Amino acid sequence: MISTAIYIVIGILLLAMVLSVARLVKGPSTSDRIVSLDMIGSVLIGIIICLSIIKDNSIYLDAILIISLILFVGTVAMSKYLTENVSKKWKS
Repeated sequence: MISTAIYIVIGILLLAMVLSVARLVKGPSTSDRIVSLDMIGSVLIGIIICLSIIKDNSIYLDAILIISLILFVGTVAMSKYLTENVSKKWKS
């Protein structure tokens, strides 16, 4: 019963990933693309959690921790970069 529910959740997460990739390709602004990359990473974390539950193995949780740290640092760095570029455009 639980494995069936997890497979349904994985399917929903894959649909969310496809929609996020569409936003990444189509996104009219850079901030939309950054948010979609962050969403893709979050969906990937959700899929890894589901696989960890199916396999009954907690070693995947270490990978989740590393991926989430990289996502956080990348999002903060890109946000800082965009903030600096926007402030330079307004000053000139």
